[in-house]
Amino acid sequence: MDWLDQQQQNFESLQNFGPRLWDGFLLTVQLTLVGAALAFVIAVILGLMGGSPKWWLRTPARIIIEFFRGTSLLVQLFWVYYVLPLFGLTLESAFTVGVIALGLNYGAYGAEAVRASLTSVASGQWEATVALSMSWQHKIRRVIFPQAWALMIPSLANLLVHLMKGSAIVYIVGLNDFNFELDQLRRVTDAWFAYAFVGLIGYFTFALVLTQIMRLLEVRARHRLGQGLSMREILSPAPKLPTGIQPGGAS
Repeated sequence: MDWLDQQQQNFESLQNFGPRLWDGFLLTVQLTLVGAALAFVIAVILGLMGGSPKWWLRTPARIIIEFFRGTSLLVQLFWVYYVLPLFGLTLESAFTVGVIALGLNYGAYGAEAVRASLTSVASGQWEATVALSMSWQHKIRRVIFPQAWALMIPSLANLLVHLMKGSAIVYIVGLNDFNFELDQLRRVTDAWFAYAFVGLIGYFTFALVLTQIMRLLEVRARHRLGQGLSMREILSPAPKLPTGIQPGGAS
């Protein structure tokens, strides 16, 4: 069989595997989005606790962060799936196990991004909230966090893409995600076709979409702080100058 015939057979197999690959891709999308939502909540809570001047808040947060950053995501997945039931805590589905493992692991990494962004807010902003006698919740929600949010988005965007790629290990607990279906496709096609062609296109496209969404959030956050253009200004076409008028006012 020559090379062209082999590729034709590969694409025929891909057509037959299409529905399964799509279902696996949708599962990967769900794992990424739900896991990212849980990771963000954990990151904000641990980040606020880790940056607190009170030791009884800071110390437990540091222990939790270092534990989940210092152990493998694979070990954490096995721990949630196999060890928790020994303590009487049985999770209903493998999907829930995957979401919890991803949320805990990447939430610990995200907590450092949150803490660093909060401490990067100018000290004058913190002093102003004290001068205005604002409560802790009020100053964080209305003054500090909006500024820190614009600073932490690039780091969170990187972690989001890493979380998407890390979700590929959930096939170990029985989930037929995109990575699992790619492995099934590999059994009837070439390895390079399944992984280097279909796999790279699927994961790269999803990562590109996630990155662009986070960039839009960053643009919006900076605009609300008066530090950049709005999306409407960025996307709107440049005004046309009258004939004979050059940019800068020169004729």
